[in-house]
Amino acid sequence: MFTGIVRDVGTVVDITQNADRVFKIKTEKLSLFNTNIGASMCCSGVCLTVVSKFFNTFVVQASAETLSKTTLLNWGVGTKVNLEPALRLGDELGGHIVTGHVDGVAFVSAKEKSGDSIKLQFEAGAELSRFLAPKGSVTIDGVSLTINSVSHASFEVNIIPHTRLETTLDKLSVGDGVNLEIDVLARYLERLQRPYVAA
Repeated sequence: MFTGIVRDVGTVVDITQNADRVFKIKTEKLSLFNTNIGASMCCSGVCLTVVSKFFNTFVVQASAETLSKTTLLNWGVGTKVNLEPALRLGDELGGHIVTGHVDGVAFVSAKEKSGDSIKLQFEAGAELSRFLAPKGSVTIDGVSLTINSVSHASFEVNIIPHTRLETTLDKLSVGDGVNLEIDVLARYLERLQRPYVAA
């Protein structure tokens, strides 16, 4: 479990391909001393398992399923990645409950300056946009954000200066894809409204 509060922007420094795709990521701010092999790390919104670590780098492995449902297929050496270690008992829940289970890829449809902040509009598609509500929570590339407005299959968020400095969101351009996770509460509320169908 995560909170959507990014702790560092890491850099992909190596990629290898076997049955899956393996990424080595370098971090400048995170201490990996207490990160165990097998621990979860949220990497731009995707919960991945740490399979090995070094002084300031760690390795994660992404399956074909993960690659097909996220933007990880587009990662290359030099890609910047929002990082958040798994929540520990007693940690501050500063954002909202984030699982790291990406629901789909949304695409930037508009970007404009608004004072010192920027407004980003995303196309999420009808299947996902029905889970979104104004002033509700959403996770974009691992960042917990508040939704400004929702219109049909699109929604808008505001990125304040601090978030612009501490995450990768400021670098997004129109047409870029992002990992989208809807609020877990919205997911379960939707399921409760549907009649149960036995498999």
